[in-house]
Amino acid sequence: MRLELGSTTDRRPPFKYSALTRVGFSDTDAQGIVYYGRYLPYFDLARTEYLRHLGLLGRVGDGEFVMRAQTIEYFAPARFDDTIEVFCRQLRIGRTSSTFAVAAYRVEDDRLMVTAAQTAVYVDLAERKACPIPDAYRDAIRAFEGADVEA
Repeated sequence: MRLELGSTTDRRPPFKYSALTRVGFSDTDAQGIVYYGRYLPYFDLARTEYLRHLGLLGRVGDGEFVMRAQTIEYFAPARFDDTIEVFCRQLRIGRTSSTFAVAAYRVEDDRLMVTAAQTAVYVDLAERKACPIPDAYRDAIRAFEGADVEA
């Protein structure tokens, strides 16, 4: 059985995929709101499910993607037991790097909580140096994202 924790969506173009998560007690700080660093696992979940949906979850080619940079903006707090929908898309594919955009909304009131851009670099595992992203990855992303992905 293949369980996917996200699904395709047309609710927030240009996003075409989202995943749901729920705020756990351990995600909150002493003020009772989600600690800012806890959004990263929410983003990882959405990105992982996005790649699973496209058949790209395992290693593609001889390399692997490693996180290079992230920019995050916080707009509103989430609290224990809130349901969060994290929208995810491939924003850009360069020669050796790819950038994802994510946006987390509280389901109960459709409030934007957080946005982020995450850039990963494709590296040769033996050399630990950046190398070209395989065509199979590019083709799968382009087939799903269409004209919404910058190349």
